[in-house]
Amino acid sequence: MKLLKDNLGLYTDMYQLTMMETYFKQGKQNCPAAFDYFFRKLPYDGGYVVFSGLSELIESLEEIKFSVDDIDYLHKKNLSDDFLEYLKTFSFNGNIYSVEEGTIIFPNEPVLTVEGNLAEVQLLETFLLNILNFNSLISTKASRMRLVASNKILSEFGLRRAQGFGGLQASKAAVIGGFDSTSNVLAAKIFDLNPVGTMAHSFIQSYDDELTAFRQYVKTHPENSTLLIDTYNTLESGLPNAIIVAKEMEKSGYRLNGIRLDSGDLAYLAKAVRKKLDEEGLHYVKIVVSNQLDEIVIKSLLEQEAPIDVFGVGTNLVTGHPDSALDGVFKLSLCDNKPRLKISENIQKVTLPGLKKIIRYIDDKGYYQADAIVLREEIKIEKMFHPFDKEKFKNLKNLNNNVITIPVVENGKVKIKLENVNMVKEKVQENLSKLPPEFKRFEYPHIYKVGISEKLMNLRDNLKIEFTLNNNNRD
Repeated sequence: MKLLKDNLGLYTDMYQLTMMETYFKQGKQNCPAAFDYFFRKLPYDGGYVVFSGLSELIESLEEIKFSVDDIDYLHKKNLSDDFLEYLKTFSFNGNIYSVEEGTIIFPNEPVLTVEGNLAEVQLLETFLLNILNFNSLISTKASRMRLVASNKILSEFGLRRAQGFGGLQASKAAVIGGFDSTSNVLAAKIFDLNPVGTMAHSFIQSYDDELTAFRQYVKTHPENSTLLIDTYNTLESGLPNAIIVAKEMEKSGYRLNGIRLDSGDLAYLAKAVRKKLDEEGLHYVKIVVSNQLDEIVIKSLLEQEAPIDVFGVGTNLVTGHPDSALDGVFKLSLCDNKPRLKISENIQKVTLPGLKKIIRYIDDKGYYQADAIVLREEIKIEKMFHPFDKEKFKNLKNLNNNVITIPVVENGKVKIKLENVNMVKEKVQENLSKLPPEFKRFEYPHIYKVGISEKLMNLRDNLKIEFTLNNNNRD
């Protein structure tokens, strides 16, 4: 299901259009080109990223076009008439090679490559980065919480703190990363997620007393009620009133689903609440907590043996706190059938030229060991080299391997079956189980080995010399 129904041609940066116009004026718009999507720095000081957003990207390709209103608008921005005529019939007809959604990815890997004419690939850049960077960031954040929460229930509560309509994507990305549900009703409808909710302090405040508020709520929702017990006094008022209501519900043949804590010392309060609930025979009542949670807080609460059943996570999840963006980039790797690269004084920003793929190497136990970036025509390599230090290499002879880059779009048509959110979610958990623990820990995780083939290394180094000489010798 597409988030944006209108034409997406204008969902871009202005310089994409001015560059396209220049290509068009010079007759270069149909020049064969390829761009790679990759990121350089891992978020959260972590050891991996969950690749997310691919389905939204490829589902939206057919909407990247220009309406009559769009053309009229661009005419007012002084784009030329002949170029605007060209845009009237624009559609994406290129190819996309990518790793599957839900794949665990690492820095500097070309996890997605777009091929087509120069104009169409250029236009796709901004939208692609917008979708993939944000979704991957949030799915990665969510996966970290799932790692520490184990089998506890995780629910996304972040819409009110999200960056505008990005809250829709955040809800989906959270579930892909391992969450069980969302408070976001529209996202639940669009993506077939599980919508959940408790109650707000304002609901309780709207009644003259807390007990009446609880009674009225469960009267309306007898089969699914979670009571917020910290509006006035958690242990002296909220909990006793919740127990009274739970006992009344039992007499009517129902059960209170849970109580929610939204402030205070959550570990201390959860223990005190659990003890009292159990003393009253209410072992089945779940304890839900919220309030500025993230993977670090959840880890701490569980290490304190806080008897918490459900974690409701909002702000820190949907904003990707503390890393507000994944630094994914989209770089030209081929133009006019010639490999291209970007040269930089910072060696880590020198890009990899040509058409490439990723081979993942796996040990006999099924654990990921290394990824090799190779030229597309390469079938097998026996060793890979450090991307920025050719003196370092890794022997790959005794490892199993699997090409993880596959064609997903051909001539503008989707070539794969798009999986639903829960299928991708399961794939993420399966893939994370194959990543050794040292790469998943929060403090000083191991650096996963990503290397390049000797053939790719030589191509890059030779092109660097060639382009440096050509550009330095110009008058």
